[in-house]
Amino acid sequence: MEDIVAAVQSPRIGEALSGIFGSVSLTAWICLLLPQLITNYKAQSADALSMKFLFIWLLGDLANLSGALWTNLAPTAIALACYFCVADVVLITQCSYYNTMNARRRTRSERKRLASTAIQDTEATEDEPLLARRSSDSNGLPGSHRRHSMRHSESNLDPLTRIITGEDDTPDSNPWLHNGLSLVAVWIVGAAGWFVSYKMGAWDGEDGVPDVGDGLAPTEPVAVIGMALGYFSALCYLCARIPQIIKNYHEKSCEGLALLFFLLSLTGNFTYACSLFSYSQDPDYLVKALPWLLGSLGTMIEDFIIFAQFRLYSPSRQPKTHSAVI
Repeated sequence: MEDIVAAVQSPRIGEALSGIFGSVSLTAWICLLLPQLITNYKAQSADALSMKFLFIWLLGDLANLSGALWTNLAPTAIALACYFCVADVVLITQCSYYNTMNARRRTRSERKRLASTAIQDTEATEDEPLLARRSSDSNGLPGSHRRHSMRHSESNLDPLTRIITGEDDTPDSNPWLHNGLSLVAVWIVGAAGWFVSYKMGAWDGEDGVPDVGDGLAPTEPVAVIGMALGYFSALCYLCARIPQIIKNYHEKSCEGLALLFFLLSLTGNFTYACSLFSYSQDPDYLVKALPWLLGSLGTMIEDFIIFAQFRLYSPSRQPKTHSAVI
């Protein structure tokens, strides 16, 4: 009798764990792009992000959405895939806007600097070459004094006001700790969300994870195309981070990248893979889920490389340069 009870309870435990992991993964994915969007807004720049990274990621999400529609996955899986695509477009649009505006500013600044230098060269006298050079140097960076004065005046504002308005540029003394607390909040919200929805009966008759083609034979055309789209999506996810890793390496910097952005990505991929494994360890099921598992677990390795770059290129590890005193 105890063996029968254990056999009955075992699948329920697996489904519960799968549902909890899936809910945490969903929470992480929903919050994924917010840290980077806020970081770009505060800096009024997106120079730190590789546009190739974003476009390849969007291509992977489009393939994921196509596979979900083609194989008629669960409505929650289709809705989540749609959200990914919309969120990608929002981030790409923001980055394109800042890149375009900053390129125009740099062009105007360079033109003003060249014009100012030309005028000063023609009007300069032998009695004031030093003054002209100093004037040229200060005029060569239009807006630098304005930004300095703005930051000085902003320092007199209330700290909460600076945070709300996005004007707080004070370096985080311990970003790993603070972002870790944010991840704990994601886990708590995700688990609580699953518990509430379970009590409301939202998971009755559902497995709590995106369907990966149950009921379709691997040789059916629909299943074959769905698997092909899944593998292509996984390939895009695996290749997407490579341009960002290369960009960080060449610039020897991760400044402008939101650490929480990649931590949420790692959390979403990890819990998604756990949700699939917890639901079933049947070989046929895992074969159907293989593209999604490769896409999740493979990108985790690349995320760890980016984390290593965050540590390696952190300002505290960079050699300090001392300006010469004349």
